[in-house]
Amino acid sequence: QVQLVESGGGLVQAGGSTRLSCAASGRTFSNYAMGWFRQAPGKEREFVATISRSGPSTLYRGSVKGRFTISRDNAKNTVYLQMNSLKPEDTAVYYCAAGPGLFLTTLQNAEYWGQGTQVTVSS
Repeated sequence: QVQLVESGGGLVQAGGSTRLSCAASGRTFSNYAMGWFRQAPGKEREFVATISRSGPSTLYRGSVKGRFTISRDNAKNTVYLQMNSLKPEDTAVYYCAAGPGLFLTTLQNAEYWGQGTQVTVSS
C-alpha cells in the first residue's frame, strides 16, 4: 500500500503561481512513476503531468506545458507540481497518483490516489 497526501493549492489570481506537494508513505516511493491529474466541476478527471521513477523524464498535458513543472525528491518521498502563469481554466481539484511502469498518464494505470487538493484561479 502507498498512502498519498496532497497539500498546497488554494485561491490564486490569474497569472500567479502555486506549488502542490504530495507526500507518500508505505511502499518504496522510488518504485513508482508519479502523476498529477485534475478534475474540474462537471468534467472528467484528466492527466496533467507525470515523472518517471528516478525523476529525469517527464511528460505534460499540452495545455500546461511550459507553465507547470513536475519534480520529485525520492529522499523525501515527495512529488511536486510547480504551477506558473495560472489561468482560470486551471481551476480544478488536483490529485496525485502512483503507478507502475515508466510513466503514469492514464487513470486506469494508477494504483494509488491521494484525496485531492483544490486549486481555484480567479480572473
